[in-house]
Amino acid sequence: MFSTSRKLFAECLGTALLLAIVIGSGIMGEDLAGGNTAIALLGNTIATGAGLVVLITIFGPISGAHFNPVVTLAFAAKRDIGLSLALAYIIAQLVGAVVGVYAAHEMFGQAIMQVSTKLRDGPSLAFSEAIATFGLMATIFGCIRFRHEFTPVAIGLYITSAYWFTASTSFANPVVTIARSLSDTFAGIAPHSVPLFIAAQCAGALAGVVVFSWLLSEQTNAKPIHPSAEL
Repeated sequence: MFSTSRKLFAECLGTALLLAIVIGSGIMGEDLAGGNTAIALLGNTIATGAGLVVLITIFGPISGAHFNPVVTLAFAAKRDIGLSLALAYIIAQLVGAVVGVYAAHEMFGQAIMQVSTKLRDGPSLAFSEAIATFGLMATIFGCIRFRHEFTPVAIGLYITSAYWFTASTSFANPVVTIARSLSDTFAGIAPHSVPLFIAAQCAGALAGVVVFSWLLSEQTNAKPIHPSAEL
């Protein structure tokens, strides 16, 4: 059993490393792609998906490796984590996300403090974020129910696919969205676009919790079928 301080540090550090991966691989991909956006996105995708598998494997046994406020709130709604600890997790995630962005900028010799100018607006992108987050909830709760040990790989694979099947490239995470607004790079998002993304992510997460809490629950009140009923 890990102490609360270790859990919070794990959430902060894990989220920082996640953002360093997202922003850093975006910068590297754009630098090496020669203007080919598809190649840049592919590099960004592979690094993020692979990084998630490793980070969840490492930090999962300590804090649960949420790295995401809607995941934390989903577990709080299911009473798997207390509300006060959930709020502390979210603060730790936000701090870590900002630190991770700044670390990526420093690694690539860029200005530490930036504000993104990359607009990501419109109902189609908002709907994409809702779908992306809904699918993330499905992945998490499905793995917990049926293949707990497969969770890190499943989440990494899902995010890898969602980068490509959603128009928004699947942020699916409010603190990631906020932190990416602080990077005027390939993976950035303009502050103006952030509220719509977060609202869509919350809606998708809520729908995911409702749907999969029902779908994955065991039916314990079903009446047994009497043998004579089969005759």
